[in-house]
Amino acid sequence: MFEFNHTVLMAMGLIFLGSFVQSAIGFGLAVVAAPLLFIVSPEYIPAPIVMVALFNSLFNAYKYRNNIAIGGLKMAIYGRVPGSIAGGILLLFVSSSILSLWLGGMVLLAVLISLLPVRFEPTPKRMAIAGFFSGFMGTSSSIGGPPMALILQHQDASSLRGNLAAFFVFSSTMSLIVLYFIDYLTWQHFIMTLPLLPMGWLGYVTAQIVVKYVSKQWIRIFTLVLCSASGLAAIIRAFS
Repeated sequence: MFEFNHTVLMAMGLIFLGSFVQSAIGFGLAVVAAPLLFIVSPEYIPAPIVMVALFNSLFNAYKYRNNIAIGGLKMAIYGRVPGSIAGGILLLFVSSSILSLWLGGMVLLAVLISLLPVRFEPTPKRMAIAGFFSGFMGTSSSIGGPPMALILQHQDASSLRGNLAAFFVFSSTMSLIVLYFIDYLTWQHFIMTLPLLPMGWLGYVTAQIVVKYVSKQWIRIFTLVLCSASGLAAIIRAFS
């Protein structure tokens, strides 16, 4: 059984923050929380945070269920399967320091993607490519949102949140299956995740309240600053 020590409390706080961001803008739970969670305890990456992402995505998918276009996500889901397997293979060969560097790099890449002024139309080929890289990044580092967010970012807010949440329900499940077969998802990981789930729900509820009073642009700026600091912290840890 788990005990509420300072490590667990720090992890709960980070999950609350990440869940708030994901519920407010459509993605960001792992981008915000994963690098700092890795510093708190590497055991939280990737399986526990992927389980929280699944939990959080179920709430968002239900809330925005009328805005989900499953047909448009089909090619991304096809690409997600081999991407998840490739991400699992990567985990078998990297050390803790390399994983920390990988996490930090993925977060900074996510920030860069968010700042790009280019517009990518969600063609079937691009959706499949985004799905592959989402699977590769999501299974190996728990950070699978940026490739899909880049392709779908110009949808209206409700469609963006709904389609990303629906995709994350499938993709998180796929990642957990791969992680189970490579022994990165164990009963201990499940126990570690239990105290994090209420914070995932609380972050979701808080976001529903806050987004009524704070503009999406301010939340985005806050998220980018937080992610940049989080990513740099993970990279510094890799070299320490």
